[in-house]
Amino acid sequence: MSSVNTPKDSVDPSSDSNTPRFRVSPIPPNPLGEGRHIRTAAALVIGDEILNGKTLDRNSNFFARYCFEHGIELKRVEVIPDDELEIIEASRRMVKNYDFVITTGGIGPTHDDITYGCLAKSFHQPLVHHSETLRRMEALSRNRRLFTSANEQQREAARRMALFPRDAEVIFTGEDIWVPVVRLEGRLCIFPGIPSLFQRMLTSLTPYLPLPPKNERPLRIQVFTERPESNIAPYLSSLQQRLQKRVQVGSYPVISKGVFVSLIGRDPCGENANGTPLFLADVAREVEKETGGHVVSDEEIAEKKREGVDLLKSKV
Repeated sequence: MSSVNTPKDSVDPSSDSNTPRFRVSPIPPNPLGEGRHIRTAAALVIGDEILNGKTLDRNSNFFARYCFEHGIELKRVEVIPDDELEIIEASRRMVKNYDFVITTGGIGPTHDDITYGCLAKSFHQPLVHHSETLRRMEALSRNRRLFTSANEQQREAARRMALFPRDAEVIFTGEDIWVPVVRLEGRLCIFPGIPSLFQRMLTSLTPYLPLPPKNERPLRIQVFTERPESNIAPYLSSLQQRLQKRVQVGSYPVISKGVFVSLIGRDPCGENANGTPLFLADVAREVEKETGGHVVSDEEIAEKKREGVDLLKSKV
């Protein structure tokens, strides 16, 4: 297994806690090639429970925000069932088309947790137990009564969670997490579906990713106006046409409150009539003037949305 492993002595002897502390993996070479950065991304959410409404998918929203903050263009999010053929088809297509692909869900110990097996087939690899993952799992479970009293069949079910495609990279990102991020083809990273664990592992994976330089990441400015959306629509259409693809102009109404105008772009985003650089803040000032609005903070945005939801509930 082509893994990014720590030394076999996985428990940090300097830790004075009863809970084992593990060494994280070293930073590997850039999987996309030296000097290249992640530009596009896609998410593959796997699970019947998402499609039948039993479980709310929070991971794709967190991933979308992560991508935006790091200058990655999220191009696609798909939700598919626990179906081998669908997982194989979608994973191959996404790895071919995007720089960074994640999967969430389907890596537990039960019969319907088939993600590792399907992805192994997708990229023509057998499944093999990963010894370092097994050691970490057992070290963290040693003091748990349910694990120590488990029978052999139950222990074998647990060991399924360390059964990875043979040629995958295995990246340990947390000192207190035994579950690694498993990466295939240098592009596809396999995550658990539990939102809290997914968020921790994605965030801690950041140093291992060839992210775009900070000066290439987009900015977002939002302007709030109390005018109706139909009132400002002609102006926004002309603004988008004038700025073309250099700035994304969007409008998002809040019931009985007003409209958020979203501006997304990189500085400089064009030129003024006199040839000087045009910055996104300049565009925002123009939008404020033309719509009678004002630039809002993230806190103000959240408050306006809450007010709109509360108002809608009161009318139902």
